[in-house]
Amino acid sequence: MKPSAVEVNSPKGQLRRLGLAPQKRLGQNFLVGQGVVHMVLKAAEVGPQDTVVEVGPGLGVLTKELVASAGRVLAVETDRDLAEALRQEMTDAANLTLTCADAREVDVGALAGGSPYKLVANLPYYAASPILRHFLESDHRPTRAVIMVQREVARNMTAQPGQMSLMSVGVQFYGRPRIVGYVPPSAFYPQPKVTSAIVCIEVYPKPAVDVENRRAFFEVVRAGFSAPRKQLRNSLAAGLGVPPSEAEALLQAAGVDPRRRAESLSLEEWGPLYWAVAAKEAHAGSGAG
Repeated sequence: MKPSAVEVNSPKGQLRRLGLAPQKRLGQNFLVGQGVVHMVLKAAEVGPQDTVVEVGPGLGVLTKELVASAGRVLAVETDRDLAEALRQEMTDAANLTLTCADAREVDVGALAGGSPYKLVANLPYYAASPILRHFLESDHRPTRAVIMVQREVARNMTAQPGQMSLMSVGVQFYGRPRIVGYVPPSAFYPQPKVTSAIVCIEVYPKPAVDVENRRAFFEVVRAGFSAPRKQLRNSLAAGLGVPPSEAEALLQAAGVDPRRRAESLSLEEWGPLYWAVAAKEAHAGSGAG
């Protein structure tokens, strides 16, 4: 029985035609429907003046729409076979540049050539956080990011004080995230076991918290979340390797009740705590000299 056009053009049909199969180790789940693509495009607000970096183009369902809308599309695909197949299929797309690389390690500045860009990505679940972190922590951050991740990860990113996590702080330090919509497993092939979500992040020109050293800031935040069920007095002490009394003094200097938990702090409250720790370390350093 001859397969229908729909079956041939489906991700399953395309992969069969290419002699390929979804790679579990790469967390490959290919988009099936156009509805999700339109949601992503609407959130990204892609226009002819835009440069778009697409991570994980896969079979090019979203790539084709981006090429039709954006001035320039820079696609990053880690799977060599898929990258070559997409390159062959889209030879006529003059505004598409395809790079075969791991998005967790790619040189973002060199990739975008110093131009402002928007990040659009259907991120593999296992690498979603490190890929997003790599782009947000880069000196050449996107102006906007529209990404597909697991629903729980999306809710983590957008959490408010009372439910904050290390991820919430990590994302909201760089931009304002919002959930655009949810995507059922049936929108992918093969179907994942969880619901996904589309998150749009409006990336700030500079981080939301004024800090001297971003790495040192996140060391303090990680210390605070080292034992999230404990009071900050104890979790910060464990994370920084100092006595609880010293951690309590740091929290009081920052105007934070030592009995609170890390999840209750707003992004703005982490700033004074960072400065209190930095001042203590600077004082200790000058005394040692």
